[in-house]
Amino acid sequence: MADTGKSLLIKRYASRRLYNTETSDYVTLEDIAEFIRDGREVQIIDLKSGDDLTRQYLLQIIAEHESRGENVLPTNVLTDLVRSYTNQATSMVPDFLAASFEMLRDSQSQVMDSMTKANPLSGMPGMEAMRAQQEAFLKAMTGGLSGMGTMPTPDAAPAESSNEDLSDIKKQLSELQDKLSKLGK
Repeated sequence: MADTGKSLLIKRYASRRLYNTETSDYVTLEDIAEFIRDGREVQIIDLKSGDDLTRQYLLQIIAEHESRGENVLPTNVLTDLVRSYTNQATSMVPDFLAASFEMLRDSQSQVMDSMTKANPLSGMPGMEAMRAQQEAFLKAMTGGLSGMGTMPTPDAAPAESSNEDLSDIKKQLSELQDKLSKLGK
């Protein structure tokens, strides 16, 4: 079994083929996307020059998903990203995006916990299968982002009212919207 804690090294040969150094076989962009969805860190380097091509290939994976109609990035967000390359926001955009995704990952588990607590049917037989389907759906919707799609068990979370959780999520969403508004100005 592969060591998921260690970065997976992919080498790009002059023929542009991608070689998985862990399994000693060639891989596709979709294979790399699957490694990432499974929680692996991936580094792609050019064998000849030693250049790190990871960003280039990650952007290519995103572009391919977007072109197939799997739209995660709304046009206005893409437009704002393009604008950020031409103004002073360039220095703060990476930190903002990283913080936003971290907040999204953190709040996802709160949402799932709230959904479980708010559902009066959660104790009925067969609800565990439905919870697993919800988890799979959220994982698919979030693209399998690391840490997302895992549901806490009801006993693992402290007992809080679902109203408090919902208020927390609304507050975080409001803060994110404010930051996005300021970024677009």
